[in-house]
Amino acid sequence: MSAAAETIAPAPAQPPTADVTDTPRSSSTSSDDVSTLKPAAQTSWKKNKNGLQHAAINRTASPKRSKTFWKSFKYLLDLTPKQVDDFMASYVIYSLDWADERQMIETLGPDYRQKVGDCLQSYYGVLNHLCALGDVEKMYIPPLMDKKASVLDNQMLYEESIARDIGLKPGDKVLDLGCGRGRVAAHMAVVSGAKVTGLNIDPNQVAQAKEFNEQVGLENSFTIQDMNELPLPFEDNTFDAFYQIQALSLCKDLPRLFAELRRVLKPGAKISLLDWVSLPAYDPTNAEHAELMRRTKPLIGAVGTPTPQTFEKALADAGFTVLRSDNASIDGVQAPLIDKADVYFRSLRQVILGLVKVRLLPPHFKTLINRLCLDGQAFVKMDTMRLVSTSYRIIAQ
Repeated sequence: MSAAAETIAPAPAQPPTADVTDTPRSSSTSSDDVSTLKPAAQTSWKKNKNGLQHAAINRTASPKRSKTFWKSFKYLLDLTPKQVDDFMASYVIYSLDWADERQMIETLGPDYRQKVGDCLQSYYGVLNHLCALGDVEKMYIPPLMDKKASVLDNQMLYEESIARDIGLKPGDKVLDLGCGRGRVAAHMAVVSGAKVTGLNIDPNQVAQAKEFNEQVGLENSFTIQDMNELPLPFEDNTFDAFYQIQALSLCKDLPRLFAELRRVLKPGAKISLLDWVSLPAYDPTNAEHAELMRRTKPLIGAVGTPTPQTFEKALADAGFTVLRSDNASIDGVQAPLIDKADVYFRSLRQVILGLVKVRLLPPHFKTLINRLCLDGQAFVKMDTMRLVSTSYRIIAQ
């Protein structure tokens, strides 16, 4: 059924109370077509010709992959030389770190925060379409919640765990920082009945989030906003909850942002963070570790290199109480999912390079796919060595 023909608001449903086998429970364990929206089913597995799927996952707010692929492919096909050049130039910020302000100024100038924001718009304006050619349209590798499940299913399992962790219920207002194309917000609204307000620095993604939201008939809203430009455009005590997924390495001043979040959240509201961290095993004086970090940060789009303690202290200083701080992945390792995504995009790269060679695709496709596929195995190695993770979870109140 075409969403243009009929949009049906979801019946509010509480997130499934699925127990995901082996999930760590404490910090000691390290123009898309959509179907009619409906509440999630009870937790169970089902088989189909593609293998096992979680029957509990409500997939009705997910776009058809083929439609998303071709829409993004067309966008990439029509990129201007300036868009391609700006995208490639934006990677300079991932060789920097918020902790080294001197290097920031030397490289970008005294207005480096504005320059970082400009780079992020150039970067994400193209990257979101590259990611949509595969299973990472939401632009994050999720925690490994189930070893049998796909990247996409692990994303949705994690998102439903967020709704449980922050206690979302029908009618709640929840803030999503770094909302991307609004796909996570759509899933969150469908499984919980909450209304999501999404913030993102990239106008291209915000426009897509609004379009998708209208198609599926939800009441979410989306605003262009740089998290480093405060205050946030909301009154005190506006939101019942907050979540973000892998966005905070782009924040220059975590204590200030968390203080601002506390202002716009209602008393007692819970927040969920999932983010990139360096772990105790990482040693910046170790040449191998430093080289792996140099290669991995551009791949995942990280500016800062926080530790779990960085987040915990900034939250405490802003008046939050940390309720949970752990790695959300089974055994604290994401590598199987990182590798799945890497294998897919490297295979796609071979197809694209072949089509460029015979002039069926313009040369800039080679430039883009080569950059996207660079150093995926460095990320796998860092995760396997437990030097870093992008699946570190903190729940606070």
